[in-house]
Amino acid sequence: MQFGPHRFEVKNLDKVLFPDSGITKGELIDHYQRVADVALPHLRDRPLTLHRFPNGIEGGGFWTKEASRHFPDWIHRVTVPKEKGEVTHVVCDNLATLVYLANQAAIVLHVWLARADRLFCPDRMVIDLDPSGASFDVVRQAAADARALMEEVGLRPFLMATGSSGLHVTVPLDRRAEQPAVRSFAEQAAELLARRKPDLYTTEFSKAERRGRLYLDVARNGYAQTVVAPYSVRARPGAPVAVPLEWEELDDPELRPDGWTVRTIGQRLEERGDPWAGIGRFGRGLDEPARKLADLRATESV
Repeated sequence: MQFGPHRFEVKNLDKVLFPDSGITKGELIDHYQRVADVALPHLRDRPLTLHRFPNGIEGGGFWTKEASRHFPDWIHRVTVPKEKGEVTHVVCDNLATLVYLANQAAIVLHVWLARADRLFCPDRMVIDLDPSGASFDVVRQAAADARALMEEVGLRPFLMATGSSGLHVTVPLDRRAEQPAVRSFAEQAAELLARRKPDLYTTEFSKAERRGRLYLDVARNGYAQTVVAPYSVRARPGAPVAVPLEWEELDDPELRPDGWTVRTIGQRLEERGDPWAGIGRFGRGLDEPARKLADLRATESV
């Protein structure tokens, strides 16, 4: 295949990666070509972690942070510090890279919440709504409650079906706050949501302590943590896709977190486009929202 000056060989297009549905590597490549226009703005400039399945999702996969040595030189990379050294991640800035990674059986793409030029200042904050055995109706309610709280403190939240079992509420930021402040804000917001509805939500990391309540997971806001990228395929039966949503879709009784697959996402894009298009222009600072959140927490603790 050739994309501008970048040419490479694709192999084993008929290899089945999803045995339950017969979806092949060729279909995976087709998917990432199909969604490239809407996916690349959410991938560009971000360190990637890849979940690769050369033998299909039933053959066992592995996570890759370090860019493989055999990847061509034209694939962009960024070297980031870690506790004991550094690691060089792939950065997917163009269609050629996206297709190349699919050809490497990189089914799932996880992204940093910060961009390569300012690794310690995230431009997105995420509340991951993990069902933990709770019904999806509770996940819907949690998303609505998280939205209301974010808007109450002056932020603009966005919604995504993860392609797995839950939803993400994502808030664009203006990259002025550093990562520890972003995580602290997310933790305080989650604690307030759990305090408001303690029978439904929890911030307990231990599954034994959740007692069937929905887990408000904000740990992904830590340094070098990742989230599934919009329009990434998930390594689950049927090849579901992580899909940005309009808030009005939360009221759809047929909404499922894994409701779209590589075989159905094309029709959705034709009908709705990308609900997250231009998300960056809604980025806000956390100074004033943090003050408002502190006031709410103080008032509601009385």
